[in-house]
Amino acid sequence: MNKVDIIEKVHEVLGTTKADADRAVETVISSITSSLKEGDEVSIAGLGIFSAKVRPARMGRNPRTGEAVQIKAMRVPKFRAAKALKEAVR
Repeated sequence: MNKVDIIEKVHEVLGTTKADADRAVETVISSITSSLKEGDEVSIAGLGIFSAKVRPARMGRNPRTGEAVQIKAMRVPKFRAAKALKEAVR
């Protein structure tokens, strides 16, 4: 399932236009993204918790040359699945 499939499903369930369903899905995604940029966690009951994790700087290697390369510290998105989601998938 991809974003287009999710928009189609929202369209079917709500009985609204596809444009409205697209705006709803886009709003959810942009809200999660902006909250993570601000450093907040996003918790959705039954689904899980989205958060931003800081990955520390480290040394890496260029696979072609074998040269050591400094990799900068960065923030990366993280997702922890809720218990309900884990049990539903099993």
